[in-house]
Amino acid sequence: MNNEIIKENETVNEDSLFRIVGNDAVASEKIIAPRYSYSRSVLRVFFRKKSNYFLISLFLIVMLTAFIIPSFCHYDEYENVTDASSFNLSPAAAIAKYGFSFKYLLGTGSTGNSISYGIFASARTSLSLAIICAAINMTVGIIVGAIWGYSKKFDQIMIVIYNIIANVPYLLLISVLVYIIGSGFWPFVFALTITGWLSIAYFFRTQVMIIRDREYSLASKCLGTPINRIVTKNLLPFLVSVIVTILATELPSYISSEVFLTYIGIGLSANIPSLGRMISVAQTAFMTYPWTFWPPVSISAIITIVLYLLGQNLADATDPRTHM
Repeated sequence: MNNEIIKENETVNEDSLFRIVGNDAVASEKIIAPRYSYSRSVLRVFFRKKSNYFLISLFLIVMLTAFIIPSFCHYDEYENVTDASSFNLSPAAAIAKYGFSFKYLLGTGSTGNSISYGIFASARTSLSLAIICAAINMTVGIIVGAIWGYSKKFDQIMIVIYNIIANVPYLLLISVLVYIIGSGFWPFVFALTITGWLSIAYFFRTQVMIIRDREYSLASKCLGTPINRIVTKNLLPFLVSVIVTILATELPSYISSEVFLTYIGIGLSANIPSLGRMISVAQTAFMTYPWTFWPPVSISAIITIVLYLLGQNLADATDPRTHM
């Protein structure tokens, strides 16, 4: 009779949080918990915010237009330079002259260039620069920072190098490098990455030092686990949210740096389309011809804000403390 009651109770409470296991010693020791998937939890928390759907859609539109449109719609800044009547045409005047087309939808610039095509070609340059610089600086910074924070001998060397380089103004260093090696795309990437990884490495050094002396790391060290394995298996997984947070600030910062440095004349060369150069050329006449100034400014602001907000929201989602 008792066994029948126990079976009925087990059937009733099978899907509940607690259920009766009877007098079976083996069954009473079993612990059943729902399976935890870190990646699924990250996606669940990330898409919990409805605004992320809009940000992702906007980001995909920017990426597709920046990398696809210039491949089919070649941008030539000086294609209409011999036609003075094409200079600084408003969108309405450009459509009246050339007919309705996407090429002249935003008007023309000071040399008769298409602002629409120029913006997308410039956005591709800025995004490519940001992605390449972020990939180099983050990779080198994370690896060096992890070893820097764990190895005390390496720390003594790197802290001296950091104190020397950190006291040199970053913009001054970039300006000197650009003047020495040139102002092309890859020289500019070199100037932004030659020391750009150092501040990231120093930050990771601090984070690693906080968690390197925890019990599981000390146990691994006592068991003879190599340092590189301790770093990659014990330390870095706990810094995923930190990595994403830094990436969220690094990507927009490179775009801002390119726009600012090109705007003041020490960035990319004149033959490379960039948002900074379009803003620099148009800023002298933005009151007279506002359509040449505000579109590149708006696109630069949109790209920077979208990347920052997406990165911050993803950083929050990668923090396990938000998965409760």
